[in-house]
Amino acid sequence: MAEALKNIYNESFIEALIAAIDQEYSLFDSEQFRTHFFEEGWENLALKQRMRKITVCLKNSLPEDYQDALQILYKIAPHFNGLGGIIFPDYVEQYGLQEWDESMHALAYFTEFSTSEFAVRPFLIKDGKRMLEQMLKWSTHSNEHVRRLASEGSRPRLPWGAAVPSLKEEPRQTLPILENLKNDHSLYVRKSVANHLNDISYTHSEFVLSIANEWIGKNNYTDWIIKHACRSLLKKGNREALALFGYGNDSPIKIEHLTLHPDTIRIGDSIQFTFHISAESTIPVRLEYAIDYVKSRGQRNRKIFMLKTCHMKQGEKNTITKTHAFKDLTTRKHYKGIHTISIVINGTVKAEKDFIIK
Repeated sequence: MAEALKNIYNESFIEALIAAIDQEYSLFDSEQFRTHFFEEGWENLALKQRMRKITVCLKNSLPEDYQDALQILYKIAPHFNGLGGIIFPDYVEQYGLQEWDESMHALAYFTEFSTSEFAVRPFLIKDGKRMLEQMLKWSTHSNEHVRRLASEGSRPRLPWGAAVPSLKEEPRQTLPILENLKNDHSLYVRKSVANHLNDISYTHSEFVLSIANEWIGKNNYTDWIIKHACRSLLKKGNREALALFGYGNDSPIKIEHLTLHPDTIRIGDSIQFTFHISAESTIPVRLEYAIDYVKSRGQRNRKIFMLKTCHMKQGEKNTITKTHAFKDLTTRKHYKGIHTISIVINGTVKAEKDFIIK
């Protein structure tokens, strides 16, 4: 089992942080910092709770003046790369909302070692227009981490990030940022642009499809972005998105002899399904399967899973076999009842069978 993410903030991390501060700040009370963080119950704190407790400890230990405190953090942040380094932009989020110019510099600096994507959200809430203007400037920055921050920090549905209602209501305001980044040479940045557009597709699909039609075919970078930006629309069977990528027709494809083994299982078991697929003419194929899961109150919820994409030639025939596990996960809990497996070709259900989970 993978170690809990919260454990990036463990005894070793805290001791390394204390040592780094002690070297840069002669008035630092290391014992006070240590005692404050390791109060009874700290082991039970979740990731963000531990992060925030470190931030509070920093506030109580560093100079009262915000700019003086930042000067110390600037020196130690390069030693804490990765997710653990979000304590530094979190300090800016908590104590720098009234110090706009200094905080903008700090967020851009700290994101190079970790990420400031979460810390920019309160600034977007406080003054969205001003913050988006700053992010537009960041989108032309020489450093890829800062350019990514412009796109990632302004995502309408940023995971773990504070909600910014104005971004969900009117996502078009971030388009100038995305336009600046659509041809970025960094895959790290282009992934963020794709995820940003995918976020928008949940509520403004027509807007995303208009961008897709405008960008597609320009170069390999924009084609890659559009394909990943439309992934949720493709899973939902959006006909315009499917047609955009050549999956607008399913009629030449036949699915036969869908079988399940076994057709009755218990939670934790797996089920194997097999079917024959054939093409009456040459056609690009997006092959998926769907499971209608029974939920806690008896309602059902469909989840789509990708099998593959390919070009099938006229007369081609294949047999597909897949095993799917029904083990409870942190993200999905299973319930007894009648479920359904469906075979989906280019967004259209071509065959389906029920099975029972006891």
